[in-house]
Amino acid sequence: MSKNTVKAGILIVILVIPAFIFIFLKLFGNNYYKLPYLMPELTEEGQVMMKGADTVYHRIPDFELIDQNGQKFSSAQTKGKIYVADFFFTRCGTICPKLSSSMLRVQDIFANDADVLMVSHSVDPTHDTPAVMKEYAKKYEAHEGKWFFLTGDKKSIYDLAIKGYKLPVADASEYDKNIKNVDEMFIHSEKILLIDKEGYIRGIYDGTFNADVERLIAEVKVLQEIYKDQKTSR
Repeated sequence: MSKNTVKAGILIVILVIPAFIFIFLKLFGNNYYKLPYLMPELTEEGQVMMKGADTVYHRIPDFELIDQNGQKFSSAQTKGKIYVADFFFTRCGTICPKLSSSMLRVQDIFANDADVLMVSHSVDPTHDTPAVMKEYAKKYEAHEGKWFFLTGDKKSIYDLAIKGYKLPVADASEYDKNIKNVDEMFIHSEKILLIDKEGYIRGIYDGTFNADVERLIAEVKVLQEIYKDQKTSR
């Protein structure tokens, strides 16, 4: 057998085997991409709500607030989008800079993915006017149309945090008028949430912890793959 024949045989093997593997996986392979649904709905008795054999999961309710450009931003703009949400305030000197830096990292990773949005809600809406948030957005290099900073009616925002995103929030000055330190005034979570295209909560992460932020980035990619597979399987 000549050297040329051997080389040709090796080349055929190199080219053909990957093709067979690809065909096999497409025909018989299983998709192992999974991401849980979080926050099951509860009945008045505290039992998990069921629809037949399926658990009923909580969805983010409809909302309408104002963004950093003074434009209305509603939940309709998140429909059909994966989005990452947090709560902050511009005067915060403790966890908010860490949270916003984590959000910036996520934004930069998915800068070219139109199906991924960033949404930051202010818990200090009286101070955090659109103009103030516009400057804050510039500080963190927020991309226009990608990362939205939201303000509006305080009660609406707090209800959305507590009842919608299931995150704690409070203005301690409402209970103790002696509080003057703004960092002690507003109580909010350090969590960042991953919301899917249907409004379900799919992940909860500590935005001040780098390993959790890396997990968030990985799980956004997993969610994107899940949607791709759903699209191709139709």
